[in-house]
Order: sequence, then structure tokens, then C-alpha cells
Amino acid sequence: MLFAFVCFTLIEANAQNSKKPNILVLWGDDIGTTNISAYSDGVMGYTTPNIDRLANEGMRFLHYYGEQSCTAGRAAFLTGQHGLRTGLTKVGFPGAPMGMSQLDPSVGGIMKSLGYATGQFGKNHVGDRNESLPTVNGFDEFFGNLYHLNAEEEPELPDYPKDPEYLKKFGPRGVLKCTATNVDDGTTDPRFGRVGKQRIEDTGPLTKKRMETVDDETSAAAIDFIKRQNAAGKPFFCWFNATRMHLRTHVRAEHRGRYTHGDSEYIDGMIEHDETIGSILKALDDLGIADNTIVVYSTDNGPHMNTWPDGAMTPYRSEKNTNWEGAFRVPCIVRWPGHIKAGTVTNEIMSHNDWIPTFASIAGEPDIVNKLLKGYSANGKTYKVHLDGFDQSKFLEGKTPKSARDKFFYTDDDGLLVGLREGDYKYVFAEQRLGGTLGVWAEPFTKLRLQKIFNLYQDPFERADITSNTFWDYQLNHVQLMYGAIQDVVVFAETFKEYPPRSIPPSFSAYTIMEEAMKDIKAQKYIEKNVLPKLKEDEAETKKKK
Repeated sequence: MLFAFVCFTLIEANAQNSKKPNILVLWGDDIGTTNISAYSDGVMGYTTPNIDRLANEGMRFLHYYGEQSCTAGRAAFLTGQHGLRTGLTKVGFPGAPMGMSQLDPSVGGIMKSLGYATGQFGKNHVGDRNESLPTVNGFDEFFGNLYHLNAEEEPELPDYPKDPEYLKKFGPRGVLKCTATNVDDGTTDPRFGRVGKQRIEDTGPLTKKRMETVDDETSAAAIDFIKRQNAAGKPFFCWFNATRMHLRTHVRAEHRGRYTHGDSEYIDGMIEHDETIGSILKALDDLGIADNTIVVYSTDNGPHMNTWPDGAMTPYRSEKNTNWEGAFRVPCIVRWPGHIKAGTVTNEIMSHNDWIPTFASIAGEPDIVNKLLKGYSANGKTYKVHLDGFDQSKFLEGKTPKSARDKFFYTDDDGLLVGLREGDYKYVFAEQRLGGTLGVWAEPFTKLRLQKIFNLYQDPFERADITSNTFWDYQLNHVQLMYGAIQDVVVFAETFKEYPPRSIPPSFSAYTIMEEAMKDIKAQKYIEKNVLPKLKEDEAETKKKK
């Protein structure tokens, strides 16, 4: 009898150990590294105890890369592909044709094919057309908004056009509640396209008033999703995206004034954001599943500092939408009890692109990168794409001391390759020379004939070219490193021959739009004048011979 009991206990323990871990990804929006006290030791006069708890119980990255802006960062995580492949480098605005393509696998779709229930809650921002919504791109459920907050509140601005048709044509879509279905709905909206295999409910606009509490709505939906999947005994992949701390910040009256070093609605919002994260972590604790749940905390891109004091802080150079580290370097913390050593701090490199291969490997599909290169079937579709991520599971678990990644390619929102990091060194191919203000979104980058070299361990804040008397001597003494950097770019470019870009980033510039239109017109005229007549002659000659 005792022997049978021992055997049963061992079998039960082995079953628990072999159970696929739940995965919970928690993101803020435009979160600055300095705004998290685990990174800054509370230098700003407040703390983030719930986010800090994850750092104390897991691994904190010092060299983790998002992208330069919202849509780019989210697409990098969703697709595991570089923005030059998907075309999703430009910030998505209401009615833009760009968006998540159903030809690309998503992290939700891959995890769904591996037996996970998949849910996305909060800000999406990878396209507002029906074909780009999460529930036709691998997620079972979605509840959230589709844009950055200042776009959501545009209809409330005093100079917004009063014509209802303008709002109907260019205004933001409401907060959507969507569910994936097996029934193909052929209903077609003139602006947002065909519904497809999903149910879509518009719960109303994200007004300035609703912004005060919308993260309560979406975090509650995420917690409900987690509880339902746990009750069903199914592993879950849940991605929660807070709207905090994107501008403009609107904090409910009862949460104002908690910051004690001057009036700051922004920091009141950051304190609230930490509490939102805490409420989701508490749900894991209450359900008793924290030990079998991987938790990742991060954000999409660096801070939008030019709206300070309604803006984040970073020690790195410049801010969002530039080529500098302040745009790309973001906080990232990963907790996985029993697998990741608590209190670990790492100087290894990792990026948003790495999560599809990493999660897939943990879930039992260790070779997803190579399989997708050849053609991989998931959820009734076949995908053939080039992932730019690496499986980091062995590194996270301490089975290898080095990250699988030693390179990172920097791209601006126009789709220009502006830099490369390889190991210790960063090579700058084009730079934003404006020091700040919203002008960094308006002024073009300066393309460099000779790339600048920074050692990101010796000069992590990229100040040498501003402050050092010997910067150019340093460049001359390190020019030999450029040969390898150029070769890396050549190898990267070669991959686009077999796996060409899905689309080209759109432009905010009317000048660029006209320039491209004229190129198309000239090309069309050339074809009509020179190519088509020759084709007709060849066709006529072929018929004669027959």
C-alpha cells in the first residue's frame, strides 16, 4: 500500500514538472528605465514595488532592446521579425492601411498551435482594419484599444472638425471586444474591411474620462481569462498591454497627489500602473499557479521625453523615434520560479524578436526558426517567413552563460537602417542630430559617410562624440572594426532576397508621398512607352511563326 502511494506521488510530481508553463507577458507603454525603481533605486522619489518584486524573484536585463516607437515594438514581439520585413516601423494612426498581415505568424498563433489558450488585453496598435485584429491573427480573445492615447482623444480637441463625416472617415475606432470563431462572417465595413472568422463588439470610444480607468477594465479581463483557463486545466498565453504611460496622462481624482515631490500626474499614473501589475500578479498567487507561470515585464520602446513632465525618464541618450539608445533600450524583467535564478542581473543582449523562438522552445517546439524558413503549418495555415529572433530558453535557465544574440539592427520609422550593434560595439549609420522636442519626429536623420563607433559598455550613454576631445582619434583607432560591421549588413540584406519585405512603411511626409507617386507615374509611363509596345511586337511575331 505504501509502495503504491509513493508511486502515485512520484507520478503526480512528474506530471506537474512536465506540464507546460503558463506565459504571462505584461507591458507598459513608453515606460522609461528610470521610472522603475528596480533600475533606478527610487532616485525619482517613488517606488514600483510590484514590478520590483519581479526583478527580485527573476532576471533583470540591462541590455534589452525594444524598437524606436509603439507599432514597431509591438510588431517585433508579435511577429519575431525585423520591421524591415513586416513594414511595421511607422506609428499606426486611425485609418492607416498598414497593419498585421495574416501571412505572418504571430506569437499568439504559434502558442495556440502548441496547445495554449491565447488572449490579448489592452493596447494593440498594429492596425485597425478587421484583418489585422488579434482574433484573426492567432488570439482566441481580445479586449482593448487600437491606438496611442493622444490619437484616441483627438475627437475631443477643440479644433477637431465638427463634420460627423470627418470623424466617421478619420476618427479612432472604439475599444473592441473580440472573439475568434470558426464561422466566416462576410460582413464588410467600408472602412475597416471584412469581419472574417471573429466576433467584434465596439464597446465605445476611449475618451479622456475612460482613460482614467481603462487599464482597470483590460486588466480585469486579463485576470478573468487567466481564471477561466486555469479552471479548464489549459495552459495560457496572456499578453496584457497597459495604456500607461503613453501621453496624455489622465489619472482619476482619488489617485492624484500620491507623489510627494511636487505635482506630477504622470508619476501618479506610474504608481497606479505598478498597482495594476500587482493586481495581475496577485491573481497568480491566489490561484496557486505563480510557480508554473513565466512572467515577462517590458515595454514597446523608449520614453517620449519631449512632453515632460508628462513623459518618462531614461539615462540613455535621446528618446523615442531616434537612432540613439534612449529610443531602443528598454526595461525587461523575466520571472520563472525554479528555472530562472532569483535576483539575477544580466549584461547579455536580448530583444523583442527573441520571444517567439524562446516560448515555442519552452512549449516543445525547439526548431521553429528553421521550420518557418522551409514552411510551417499552424492552425490550418502554412507560413514561410524569416524570423529574426533567437531561442533564449537555455540562457534564461542558466544552462549557458551567453545569450544566443550578439547583434541588433536599428531601424528608424521610415524603414532606414540607422545602426548595428555587434557585441560591445554600436555602429551608427545615420543619426538624429536634434537634441530633443517634438522636432525629433519632424527633422530628417543625417546619413553618415563614415559610421560612428561607440563601445556601449565603456560609453553606455553615447556621450563620447559630444564630450570627448579624443573621440575622432578613437574612431581612427577602431576603423578596422567597420569591415565586420559592413559584412554583417551584407549578410542581413541577403536574407531579403528569398524573404522579401511584406510591405513598405508609409510616410507622414506629404513631400515623400508626392515624390513616390511621381516615381510610380514615371515608371508607368516608361512601361507604356517602351515595354508594352515591345511585348506586343514579340506577341505578334510569335503568332506569325505559328
